[in-house]
Amino acid sequence: MHDKDESPSLLKRAGTEKLREVFQKYASIQKNGEHYMTSEDFVRKFLGLFSESAFNDESVRLLANIADTSKDGLISFSEFQAFEGLLCTPDALYRTAFQLFDRKGNGTVSYADFADVVQKTELHSKIPFSLDGPFIKRYFGDKKQRLINYAEFTQLLHDFHEEHAMEAFRSKDPAGTGFISPLDFQDIIVNVKRHLLTPGVRDNLVSVTEGHKVSFPYFIAFTSLLNNMELIKQVYLHATEGSRTDMITKDQILLAAQTMSQITPLEIDILFHLAGAVHQAGRIDYSDLSNIAPEHYTKHMTHRLAEIKAVESPADRSAFIQVLESSYRFTLGSFAGAVGATVVYPIDLVKTRMQNQRAGSYIGEVAYRNSWDCFKKVVRHEGFMGLYRGLLPQLMGVAPEKAIKLTVNDLVRDKLTDKKGNIPTWAEVLAGGCAGASQVVFTNPLEIVKIRLQVAGEIASGSKIRAWSVVRELGLFGLYKGARACLLRDVPFSAIYFPTYAHTKAMMADKDGYNHPLTLLAAGAIAGVPAASLVTPADVIKTRLQVVARSGQTTYTGVWDATKKIMAEEGPRAFWKGTAARVFRSSPQFGVTLVTYELLQRLFYVDFGGTQPKGSEAHKITTPLEQAAASVTTENLDHIGGYRAAVPLLAGVESKFGLYLPRFGRGVAAATPSTATGS
Repeated sequence: MHDKDESPSLLKRAGTEKLREVFQKYASIQKNGEHYMTSEDFVRKFLGLFSESAFNDESVRLLANIADTSKDGLISFSEFQAFEGLLCTPDALYRTAFQLFDRKGNGTVSYADFADVVQKTELHSKIPFSLDGPFIKRYFGDKKQRLINYAEFTQLLHDFHEEHAMEAFRSKDPAGTGFISPLDFQDIIVNVKRHLLTPGVRDNLVSVTEGHKVSFPYFIAFTSLLNNMELIKQVYLHATEGSRTDMITKDQILLAAQTMSQITPLEIDILFHLAGAVHQAGRIDYSDLSNIAPEHYTKHMTHRLAEIKAVESPADRSAFIQVLESSYRFTLGSFAGAVGATVVYPIDLVKTRMQNQRAGSYIGEVAYRNSWDCFKKVVRHEGFMGLYRGLLPQLMGVAPEKAIKLTVNDLVRDKLTDKKGNIPTWAEVLAGGCAGASQVVFTNPLEIVKIRLQVAGEIASGSKIRAWSVVRELGLFGLYKGARACLLRDVPFSAIYFPTYAHTKAMMADKDGYNHPLTLLAAGAIAGVPAASLVTPADVIKTRLQVVARSGQTTYTGVWDATKKIMAEEGPRAFWKGTAARVFRSSPQFGVTLVTYELLQRLFYVDFGGTQPKGSEAHKITTPLEQAAASVTTENLDHIGGYRAAVPLLAGVESKFGLYLPRFGRGVAAATPSTATGS
C-alpha cells in the first residue's frame, strides 16, 4: 500500500492551480463554462476504487456524496478543493464519516440520514440493527426528529457498535439466560467487530472459549479488550519501562493496569488466553499485542517503487530462496556502502594523513597541526579533488566491505532470532563480530591500496601513483599486510556497532514501533561514536603497518612490534591520533549507509518469507479498501495535498467504524463475497 511518512493531520495543502489542473483532468461534465466530476469520475477514475464492471453503483454514490456537499450529484472544483482541505485536518477521519452520513449537506445528521447509510452496510444485512429501539430514540428523540451535530455524531458513531454488539448478543440469547454458544459468539464478533480483528484473533475465536458457553460479562470484556488494545500497549510499555522485547507475566501487567480503571482483570485474563491460543506461551511481549491489535489506518509507510513476493509463506523458504535473499541484501548493501563512503571520504583522507604523521621521525617536523589544518592544506596544495584521492579503489572496496558486513550481520541475526522476533544481546554481539571478521577477507587488500594512494599526495614528486602499480608492488600476500590489526579493529567495531544501532533505533521508534528515516540516520550516527572511538588504537596500528615508511621513519614487523615501538617513541596518546577524525568519518558514514540500506529495502520490497528491518512497518491488510489500495502497483501522482490520504482515510472509515459498503452490484453480491473495494 502506498501510504506516506506523514499522518493525515500533517499533510500540507495542495496549491490551487495544481489542484485545479488535476480536477479538470478527471472532470467529464461541463455546464455553463464550469467543470464538474460525476460520482464515477471521483471514486472510480480519480481515487481508483470500484474498478470492476460489476461495481455497486450505490456504494460509489455514497462515497462521492462525502465530497458532494451540495448533494446535486456533481462535484464542483470548490467542493473538490474543500474536501482536500478536510483531509488535512487532525480529525479528518471523523469528519469524513460525518459527511458520509450528512446526506443533505446541512451540517447535521437526521434519523433518516443515519438509517439510510446504516441499512446499506454489509453488517446490517447480516445482523440487522433495530433502528426503532431505545438507543436510537435516546439520540434522535422519541419521535426521531432531533438533528445531530458533528460533535454529537462522533459519540453516536462510537456508541453505535457497542450497542449493536449487545443487541446481537440478545438476539442470540432469546431465552435471556445470559449465555450464548461459542459459534454464536464467533458469528457476532466476526460480523460486528470485523474491523477490530486480526487473522490470529479471528482464527481462534472458538478455541479461546475452550468449548464453554460465553457469558454476557465475558462477551462485554472481550469486545472492550479489542477496543482498548492501544491502551493495553501503553500499559505494557509502562510495565517494561519502554522495552518492547521484555516478556511479562499476567501479574506484572495487572499491577501496571491498576492505575487505569477501564481495564479489568477479566480483560487481562482474556488477553493472555488470546496470546496463549496464538503463541502457546505464559508470558507476553509487545509482538503479542501487535498480533492481537488491528493495524491503524494511518500506518507510516515509505513509498514502494517495487513489491515482490518471493514465497507464499515462511514455510516455503528453500535454501535457494535464502541465497537469493542474501544476494538481494548484498546488492543493496553495496549501493548503500558506496553512498556512505562518498559522503564522508574527505574526512577519511584527513584521518589517514593525521594517523600516518609521526612526531620526530622525519626531519623533526609535523606537516599538520590538526585535522582542520590538514584539510586546508590538502585543498590548497592538491585542489578540491585532492580530498577524493583514492576514492575509486575505496568504492570498489566498499561494495564487498559494507555489503558482506551488512549481509552477514543480517544472516546471523536471522539464525539466532526466535519465532517471536526477539534476539538476546549476546547473539547481537556475536552477529556483529562475525560481520566484522568476514569483511577483512575482502577489504584488507583494498584498504591498503587506498591508504597508500591517500598518503601519496604528501610526497612532492612528479610521478603519479596508480592503484594497479601499488597492487603489483605488494603482491598477493602484501595485500594482506596488517590483516591481524584489521581483525583487531573490525571485529570489535561491528560487535559494538550493530547491537548499539539496533537498540538505539528501537529507542527512537514511535509508539507504533515505526522509524522515520531521520531516526534511522541518527541511530546509525550515534552507534558509530562508541564503536569508532574505542577501536581507534587498532586502527592506528593497522595504518602504520600498511603505509610504506619513508626514509628516516620507523618500520614495523607486526602488530605487537608496532604497539611497543609506538608506545616507546610517541607515548600512549599516539594510539588515539585521529580519533576525532575517525569518529566524524565513521559515525556519519555508517549513519548514511544504514539509512540508505533500510530505505532501499522499503523502496524495493521483496518478501523472502524471512525477517524485515524492524521499524519499517510492513503493512498488514485488514479492510477491503486497504486491499484495494494495496493492489495498485503504482502511486497515483495526481493524489496531491490532502488527497494523498484519501484512500487510507476511506479505509479508516471501514476499519475504525466498521462501515463496510458492498463492493459489487446486487446481481453479483450473492455469489461473490465482499473483498477489495478497488483496483
